[in-house]
Amino acid sequence: MANRGPSYGLSREVQEKIEQKYDPDLEQRLVDWIVAQCAGGVEKPAAGKEGFQKWLMDGTVLCRLINSLHPKGKEPIKKISESQMAFKQMEKISQFLQAAEAYGVTKTDIFQTVDLWEGKDMAAVQRTLMALGSVAVTNDDGHYKGDPDWFHRKAQGYRREFTEEQLRQGRSLISLQMGSNRGASQSGMTGYAVLCSYLAPACLSA
Repeated sequence: MANRGPSYGLSREVQEKIEQKYDPDLEQRLVDWIVAQCAGGVEKPAAGKEGFQKWLMDGTVLCRLINSLHPKGKEPIKKISESQMAFKQMEKISQFLQAAEAYGVTKTDIFQTVDLWEGKDMAAVQRTLMALGSVAVTNDDGHYKGDPDWFHRKAQGYRREFTEEQLRQGRSLISLQMGSNRGASQSGMTGYAVLCSYLAPACLSA
């Protein structure tokens, strides 16, 4: 683990609470996924949080992971640096984080570079990787490798389906309302707004 120096007082208490959130079982699932996803050339780390951090902290495995979720030739990180210089390794972590957010991981699920580099919050690293796996499974674009049950699918927006007859009636009714309801009551306009919320998008796109 990177040398962070001793923790004292409140900072030590905070660090201990953060470390309690780290999940060893989740670590094993993430390791299995990353090894499968990278499809060879990535060996499993030593078990435990320190082994997990050391495995990821130079950024190389993370960059290979995010690239593997994209079609060949469209990888977000075109060249993965092999430099062992600290700033280059931190740069690779940053590249991974930017690519993960662009892929669909929400900003609130993205860890900070220091969380991994200094081992300050490895639970946050786990959270980001779980969110990434969830997006990959949800995308279902053929690039995910591994057991789909390792991650939950993100909820998809409900898409309303209308028949051609319903669309025709909706267009006629909306046109009628727009032409004759200038003096409609508040309650009438509320009903009209609800109708439009259901039918207007489909009518306009038809």
